[in-house]
Amino acid sequence: MGTPEGQVTNRDVAERLALMARLLGIAGEDRYRIAAYERAARQIDRLSLPVAGLDEEELTRIPGIGERIAGQIREIAATGTFGELKDLQAAIPGSVVELLAVAGVGPRTLHILYTKLGIRNLDDLEQAVKGHRLRALSGFGAKKEETIRRGIEQFRQRSNRMTRPQADAVLADVAAALPDGRYMVAGSYRRGSSTVGRLAIVVAGNGTAAGDRISTDAVVDVRFTEPGRCGTALLCATGSAGFLERLGQVAARQGYRLTPDGLVETANGRLQEFASEEEVFSFLGMEPVPPELREDRGEIKLALRHALPDLVDLSDVRGDLHAHTTWSDGRQSLEDVAEAGERRGYEYIAITDHSSRVRAEALLKQQAEIERVNRRHDCRLLAGSEVDIKSDGTLGYENRVLADLDLVIASVHSGFSQDQDVLTRRILTAMENEHVDIIGHPTGRLLGRRPPYAVDLERVIAHAAATGTALEINASPHRLDLEDIYILQAKKEGVKLAAGTDAHRNGEFSNMRYGILMARRGWCTPDDVLNTLPLSALLEWTS
Repeated sequence: MGTPEGQVTNRDVAERLALMARLLGIAGEDRYRIAAYERAARQIDRLSLPVAGLDEEELTRIPGIGERIAGQIREIAATGTFGELKDLQAAIPGSVVELLAVAGVGPRTLHILYTKLGIRNLDDLEQAVKGHRLRALSGFGAKKEETIRRGIEQFRQRSNRMTRPQADAVLADVAAALPDGRYMVAGSYRRGSSTVGRLAIVVAGNGTAAGDRISTDAVVDVRFTEPGRCGTALLCATGSAGFLERLGQVAARQGYRLTPDGLVETANGRLQEFASEEEVFSFLGMEPVPPELREDRGEIKLALRHALPDLVDLSDVRGDLHAHTTWSDGRQSLEDVAEAGERRGYEYIAITDHSSRVRAEALLKQQAEIERVNRRHDCRLLAGSEVDIKSDGTLGYENRVLADLDLVIASVHSGFSQDQDVLTRRILTAMENEHVDIIGHPTGRLLGRRPPYAVDLERVIAHAAATGTALEINASPHRLDLEDIYILQAKKEGVKLAAGTDAHRNGEFSNMRYGILMARRGWCTPDDVLNTLPLSALLEWTS
């Protein structure tokens, strides 16, 4: 048994009302009317009672909900949207609304840009900034213009980079064109970066780099090298620049210059060739540095001392701590999840359906079904939940409900526009709840689609250490949240990291490899990652 497909949740209603508020702001409507929709969205988001089942009279009893908005909520419950919102969406070009993703551009600012300067898309905005046309507007000035310029730059950087699945698709095309498949992928892709700009490939064999531009519209750098020189060719193509500079200093102290062809002896120009990276590191008296660590964060010094950490590996993972089923917005049954876990050799998978879509009474039925499924499978399903951290900091379930769960993830799914202090305090408050085990996708980012919300991760990490709460490394290739620098900071402060795929359908469990790549970039050993624990130790940790 699951929740009906297509059921409208409180979050769906709140998002429609919040979008209405933003569009009214772009249209330049009365601020009191805008505030009414913002207030209604917050009220709906923090309610535990599903509003889709209420009639208009019941809705108007909710503080901040008048007759007009109550009627629109009934429309949302029936159709997923409402007439006035559709009219506004038709009147304001989608390319204009997309500009809200640019830092420094809010609804009121966008109203002025749209109506006074006729800006309709990102190119229009960029040209206006370059021409210093914004600072001529009342209330803008040079500082505001510079903020928007930086916002455009950041937006374009996000837009011009590939997610890892996109890069995988490009590589599949490239591989078919390479000789005998004797190639190695290098660059930021090999270092495990969350997004990839240019793809770098080293090919062992004769050839030319002509035709580097692939028909996929992605630019691929191809370097052909002799098999005996692959070691330094791959090293130099992998980077990063800072790592190579440090490695070059190590070579220089020993009388050599690092080049893609090999180590050149500075005294006489003799070339020392290497067929593998391991040979290069050994020659320089170092242990091999895993590609994920090559970011100039002290790894060279440790490699010279043969003291690099023993990084976590995909084979160390005993289970997945974040999965959704047909009980909420997933497309897989409990039985499907158990079977997927057995195929992967997992001891456990945590079922963490959304609190906004599974009522407390239904959660009890799900737990009973989980027990029945567990009797038929070796991979144990853990009864958990991904509980909403609401806009006022309260959680989607009461403590009595949370206490009965094996594992609780608390996540922000709404109120992304709140200021940094308010949003950060929401997460800190959630961590103080004794039943919360993990903070899910801590920055809320969607790569190339939505920037991180304003959260002070240093405060979050410090509080996670104080409360014994784990932080998630969300392995979805569209999130990869946390970023590696914060994983490293969390590790240094003794915070456990929890790798979870956020799988909504069966094939997504394989995304665990992306999460482990991020963990390795954050210098994590198996001891740092929660789901390398055997089942008994995991349940002891969460209890």
